[in-house]
Amino acid sequence: MSNRRSIAKNYLKFLQNGDMDQLLQLFSQDAIVDSPLYGLKKASDFYRELQTDTQDSKLELLKIFEAEKSTNMALYFTYKWTLKNQEVVSFEVVDIIEFNDSDKIQKLKIIYDTVLARTLVKQLKN
Repeated sequence: MSNRRSIAKNYLKFLQNGDMDQLLQLFSQDAIVDSPLYGLKKASDFYRELQTDTQDSKLELLKIFEAEKSTNMALYFTYKWTLKNQEVVSFEVVDIIEFNDSDKIQKLKIIYDTVLARTLVKQLKN
């Protein structure tokens, strides 16, 4: 297994377990996350906000897509997200990871349908 595949699997494991310290060690210091729900943020800010809104996460990896000689990788997985107010939303996600030369995550772009999640997070914040 390539080092990047191992990093990707650890990313999902740490995200599911809510282990933000370990998760953020996978990212470069200036890494960004582009989320359809939370917008474009510094990785540490994004994951702190996500953790604040989250009671529990269950992730199931479906497929890793990786091209030879590319710094990008895509993770396709299901995400069952329980918010702090006990609301639950499940959806399929594609995370596109861009690695730097040190195999740290430089950018992560999250792609999923936010219709239900957006409504539930808005209710959580009101």
